[in-house]
Amino acid sequence: MAALRLLAAAPGRYVPTGGCGPARTNRGVCGFTRRSCARAKFYTNPVEAVKHISDGAKITVGGFGLCGVPENLRALLKTRVKDVMVVSSNASVGDFGLGLSLAAKQIKRIVCSYVGENLCEHQALAGELELRPQGMAERIRAGGAGVPAFYTPTAYGTLVQEGGAPIKDERAGRIAIMSQPREVREFHGEHYLLERAITADFAVVKGWKADRAGHVIFKGSARNFNVPTCQAAKTTAVGEETADVGSSFAPEVHVPNIYVDRVIQGAKYEKKIKHLTIQTEEDGKDTSVSDPRARIIKRAALEFEDGMYASLGVGIPLLASNYISPNITVNFHSENGILGLGPFPLKDEVDADIINAGKQTVTILPGSCFFSRDDSFAMIGGHIHLTMLGAMQVSKYGDLANWMIPVKKVKGMGGAMDLMSSLKTKVVVTMQHCTKANQHKILEKCTMTLTGKRCVDRIITEKAVFDVHKNKGLTLIELWESLTVEDIKKSTGSTFAVAPNLRPMQQVAT
Repeated sequence: MAALRLLAAAPGRYVPTGGCGPARTNRGVCGFTRRSCARAKFYTNPVEAVKHISDGAKITVGGFGLCGVPENLRALLKTRVKDVMVVSSNASVGDFGLGLSLAAKQIKRIVCSYVGENLCEHQALAGELELRPQGMAERIRAGGAGVPAFYTPTAYGTLVQEGGAPIKDERAGRIAIMSQPREVREFHGEHYLLERAITADFAVVKGWKADRAGHVIFKGSARNFNVPTCQAAKTTAVGEETADVGSSFAPEVHVPNIYVDRVIQGAKYEKKIKHLTIQTEEDGKDTSVSDPRARIIKRAALEFEDGMYASLGVGIPLLASNYISPNITVNFHSENGILGLGPFPLKDEVDADIINAGKQTVTILPGSCFFSRDDSFAMIGGHIHLTMLGAMQVSKYGDLANWMIPVKKVKGMGGAMDLMSSLKTKVVVTMQHCTKANQHKILEKCTMTLTGKRCVDRIITEKAVFDVHKNKGLTLIELWESLTVEDIKKSTGSTFAVAPNLRPMQQVAT
């Protein structure tokens, strides 16, 4: 009110508002428009909205898995644009989203955290592929804010920092393009690498609704990469799922119209689900400890504490949440933008816009909330108490490898590198003690490509529990009742100390 009184007291004159509407004036005092200016242009033909994307353009694309993926990307096929560089969370699937443009060979290089599935993986690897941690959402946000670069602990000690990761392979197996090393600096005794901001010529995102002023809102976890993607491009096109241009959202806006240039009023949007997961009669049933996985699950459940915020990987970590004591409350965080994850839905509760980081359909609990991907990784940077995930290998000093088997499997690191990077987060690895071929997974030094360096705090297997110190190494603290220390030495590829109070491997009460 003080600001308004100051405006009213100062002599002024009407300033034209560019035809946005009549202005209220009073005795020569500065006036205000009665209605907002619709900056965005509205389209019913998606091709018209994206036809100005030129060959060689850099495009950012929203979505995570298949949630919030802009279906109007198929309009690019009709423009015949080529040699574009795309920045996105993942490469989608072969018959949807970016998969269509990959199949049409419109994309020269794709920058993402996760390649995708089946045909899409081969298409991406045939071109130029740059794999980056999911925290690149922060790089996009920096680009939109005009911040050229920043330092982050994520990926220190990995190929991302050291360089040398293949971006393009020739057919003869020769690496034609390799990633470059990152600049590293030390702050408060810890290492950080320099990441440059991401900007783009054009952004394509999918909203739920857009109002007459061009403000956009999203449904459920579909905010994901869509929100920051809007901010860093010269031109942003939003495909809206539900026409709502005759109303105003007032303060309930996820993307203000200052970031929106074009709104595509869509029809017949397709709600695809990557991993439809529903509750079954087997869920919640007790499992025998004779099953090695059950042993790990029931030990992992003891890591949860009342009031903590936790992030869980798919598989064993997620199953451990079924055994949380009813006397404690654990708040589950999903990196794609949910705080307060609930169980898998019943068949009639499935919502394509509510998925977890594994792209599985989930529910939310009372008091939960949704947010964008950049906000999610700000939480990961120092507010998550526990991260639990699987691994291919763990070293004596806590190095972790879980995202790539050279030559054989290259899916991408997803958000794992980001989850490993916070000094305030306890990192627990749950995994089988050895491979199916009886090869060691706990080693003096990892032989596979690292996800994080000296980041693991505890290892839980079906045979034992180890504490990990980044300087002192492994200490055996729990042992399955039918095994001896000698048995563990034979199945472990690293030396370790034995705790003076070594005890039987604990199991949650059921």
